[in-house]
Amino acid sequence: MVRDMTIGQFYNTDSVIHRMDPRVKIVFALIYVMTLFFDRNPFLYLSAFLALAGYIKLSKVPLKFIVKGLRALGMIILFTVIINLFTVKGIKVLFEWKFIRITQTGLHSAVYLGLRLVFMIIGSSMMTYTTTPNALTDGLEKMLGWLKKLNVPVHEFAMIMSIALRFVPILVEELDKIMRAQLARGMDFKEGNLFVRLKKLMPIIIPLFVSAVRRSHELALAMDARCYHGGEGRTRMKPLVYQRRDYIGYVFVVFYMLVMIVLAVMF
Repeated sequence: MVRDMTIGQFYNTDSVIHRMDPRVKIVFALIYVMTLFFDRNPFLYLSAFLALAGYIKLSKVPLKFIVKGLRALGMIILFTVIINLFTVKGIKVLFEWKFIRITQTGLHSAVYLGLRLVFMIIGSSMMTYTTTPNALTDGLEKMLGWLKKLNVPVHEFAMIMSIALRFVPILVEELDKIMRAQLARGMDFKEGNLFVRLKKLMPIIIPLFVSAVRRSHELALAMDARCYHGGEGRTRMKPLVYQRRDYIGYVFVVFYMLVMIVLAVMF
């Protein structure tokens, strides 16, 4: 399960989406997530599904790779949906047994919440699947450049985001190594009740935390040894310049947003 975590990783392939400017993909991810909160509308979610399916098709990222990353968060999504199913009250009762009650409103709310979480995770993950951390950092810094006039440390903020994304696969790999080492020493994570299993996670969490602190310290020393002093006077080997495909991408983003607004208002 640990090795199935693909969120935050870059899938290297040649596609139109990969060649696009990172700013276009960042804008699409933000608008896509935002439109998912418009309304509980089947037509709206169908449009969101079609847009995401087209994006995946153009990106050439295998569906197995996407589902693999989603499966790692399956328990969290399922738990959230179940809680929503049993806690949302409504007038029309579909099932009732002792203290368990499922209403039509709760069922609709749970279904739409599950779809929203799945679309949100996949939509935001597609941005990292098709964009390298360096390109994502440059795109964020370029988009938020106007904040520099307000003395906001834009470059440092973008660098933090880039380092966080880089550390995700590293820490996942480190977690897998620690779990394998504990299993080799006879640790069984499937025995016992919930509290016993949580207690057994301590020999994993503590070494993982120590490893993260050690890696961050080594990274800080490496950046200091290379005389890193922020973004002042920094140049880029590949400056971001909009191409024709990027303007076409913005047209599709605006068209998608208008369609979602119309659907939310009409239905």
